[in-house]
Amino acid sequence: MEIILKKDVENLGLEFDTVNVKPGYARNFLIPQGFALLATPKNKAALEATLEARKEEEAKLIAAANAVVEQLKKTSVTIPAKVGTGDKLFGSINNADLSAALEKAGVSVEKKYIKIPGNTIKRTGKVTANIRLHRNVEYNFEFEIVSDAPVEAPKPAAPKAKVEETPSTEEA
Repeated sequence: MEIILKKDVENLGLEFDTVNVKPGYARNFLIPQGFALLATPKNKAALEATLEARKEEEAKLIAAANAVVEQLKKTSVTIPAKVGTGDKLFGSINNADLSAALEKAGVSVEKKYIKIPGNTIKRTGKVTANIRLHRNVEYNFEFEIVSDAPVEAPKPAAPKAKVEETPSTEEA
């Protein structure tokens, strides 16, 4: 079922996007909550008129989104995490963790604009997240997840001290 979003909906799209969803999701949640309209020819025409009227504002939003993308291109993010055996994480890393790490790096991106493949990351290594700041501006941001425990060199085994046995003085 094709609908037009009236508001930003996390993991679905941004305001004024036309998206396809399952009919039950549209009828039972999105439309009653006021998040969407059916994409009828009349509503599509109204959307085009609205976008035409907002063209100047849209140009400003696109310029702001492109400025954030330029900041992201210059930013390198490494997220430390607790790691168990192998490269498996205790817990997981999600879009909120990446948003917080970007905030520390000086780039403000809301978590709702970040899309991580599979929604969570459970292993260390390099990962690419899709950051969609505007319907026309997307950027694939690459970051790395590393172990937060310092890597220690294996310590050489200490020589075992010889324990001298003393003869027992007890007489039975």
